[in-house]
Amino acid sequence: MRQYIIAGNWKMNKTVSESVKLAQEIVQQVKDIKKTEVVIAPTFLAAAKVADVIKGTNVKLAVQDVHYEDQGAYTGKISVDMVKEIGAEYIIIGHSEQRQYFHETNETVNLKVKKTLAAGLKPIICIGETLAEREGGKLESVLQAQVEGAYKDVSAEDALKTVIAYEPVWAIGTGVVATDEQAQDTQKFVRSLVEKLYGASVAGALRIQYGGSMKPDNAAGLLAQNDIDGGLIGGAALKADSFFAIIAAAEAR
Repeated sequence: MRQYIIAGNWKMNKTVSESVKLAQEIVQQVKDIKKTEVVIAPTFLAAAKVADVIKGTNVKLAVQDVHYEDQGAYTGKISVDMVKEIGAEYIIIGHSEQRQYFHETNETVNLKVKKTLAAGLKPIICIGETLAEREGGKLESVLQAQVEGAYKDVSAEDALKTVIAYEPVWAIGTGVVATDEQAQDTQKFVRSLVEKLYGASVAGALRIQYGGSMKPDNAAGLLAQNDIDGGLIGGAALKADSFFAIIAAAEAR
């Protein structure tokens, strides 16, 4: 059985002191969680301080992006060795906001995935379609291009170290959420894409999160679906109580 993974993406929210406080609250609330993997992704500025808070607990650290070069003249960017040194275990790669606002492509996602894996860290690879793409009948072709692009030249052994987060772009931060059935159908399709690349064994083991406005009131229904293995949580991750409610829904499965 695949272990649920609930990851909180704090995006560009919370000062350093606010991030420390939220991390402390989350650590306290989830201390008895046994079955579900809990991950939080603060801003780069807060990541090291948050790492100190969660050290030795059952909460793991992610960062929200990384550059695909080791070092150099890339003002404003961070490298995998910087991330690794502070104790991060996961890196979110290819989030729809990176694709939409900052020119992330399937090619740069692939470079970041390979760099992350080479450092011994785990990518959370984000994929998803816009509303126009879904309504235009391009859902499957868009997701296929994103999955195949992300995993180009990635071995089956390394693929097992990754997590996919399917995030319908039209449901992020909008309050609109796919129905349980819509989400399951798409997650199943994503798993079929992994199976074409790596076979049934890898596809059956790889975890696929849902990332489109998962909240306490819809988490149980989404997490009950066969191919939804957790959530990449945005707004609901910014308060310890709502984040914990989603984790508790996973833990109860």
